[in-house]
Amino acid sequence: MLKGKLNFNLEFLERLFKSKAPSLIGCDISSSSVKMVEIAEAGKNVYRVERYAVEPLPRDAVVDGNINNLDAVSDCLKRGWKRMGTNIKNLALALPTSAVITKKLIVPAGQTENELELQVETEANQYIPFALDEVNLDFQVIGPASNSPDDVEVLIAASRKEKIEDRVAAAEAAGLKAVVMDVESFATQTAFELIERQLPDNGKDQNIAIVDVGTTMLNLNVLRNGQSVYMREQPFGGNTLTQEIQRVFGMSPEEAEAAKRAGGLPDNYETDVLAPFMDTLGLEVARALQFFFTSSQYNQVNHVLLAGGCAAIPGIDEVVTRRAAVASMVANPFANMALSSKIRPKNLATDAPSLMVACGLAMRRFDA
Repeated sequence: MLKGKLNFNLEFLERLFKSKAPSLIGCDISSSSVKMVEIAEAGKNVYRVERYAVEPLPRDAVVDGNINNLDAVSDCLKRGWKRMGTNIKNLALALPTSAVITKKLIVPAGQTENELELQVETEANQYIPFALDEVNLDFQVIGPASNSPDDVEVLIAASRKEKIEDRVAAAEAAGLKAVVMDVESFATQTAFELIERQLPDNGKDQNIAIVDVGTTMLNLNVLRNGQSVYMREQPFGGNTLTQEIQRVFGMSPEEAEAAKRAGGLPDNYETDVLAPFMDTLGLEVARALQFFFTSSQYNQVNHVLLAGGCAAIPGIDEVVTRRAAVASMVANPFANMALSSKIRPKNLATDAPSLMVACGLAMRRFDA
């Protein structure tokens, strides 16, 4: 099963991709910040959070997953790495899900790797709207095809080369080294494996909706038994709250963002600004789930898992539960991990929902 173990084979960086990664830092480059997490083994199937850092990015340095300002991103990576105080320079990075084309294929079983590679390339031509020499293509055999014992199911993934090269270049400019290139949705699924044991029956045969509410986008990924059965992206995020703070209190974008994070806003903030935003967020989640019901064979979601920066708002899980009529909880992939003495538990609990991708990437070092 794939679940976060996809590598992109870069012909000019072949040394980077091995089945098991060396010691590394999971690094999520989002539109608002760079998030870095280092996890170590602390016993059999026991992990420890060694260090983490969240470093804000300047406005518009990254837009819609694209790096617009390479210098700003590399400077941010450098600051985050120094703040962590680690000597590990290897990074696991991820591409935005929207930058990656994925497709499941059914192919005959028993082929050699070379035969499979050739067939995948031939099949990929039908689904990828670019010349193959403009993309990095990778594939992984998921397992036997459910309806045909003589065939196997293969997942192919492709991305434009420049999307990968920009992230690799930002890391190199910061004096760091990209050793894994994953996909954000796969990294989130890897982090979810740490959470599913908190659910009834470990989430087996249940539809689990991971709702990641970031700065500008709400991403829905519905999982069933570890496989994604539906994805959706809709424009809504923390920027909506920032803009409302600007409008109501006459602040600049920078002032509004700083006040949102640090507190100290006028007394009417919670009733006039925050509560309506939370209500709207709940309605957006309900709307996303409605699209899932009308687009799939399912008419039920068993649990909503809230991730992203907006999930840190106190009481947001209760609002979503009420508005979406589905039991909701805030994601914390570190809940069952040990913490090093460098970690402040209260800070990590607040930051945890926005560290899902970085956590999933950090777990890549333990791939078998």
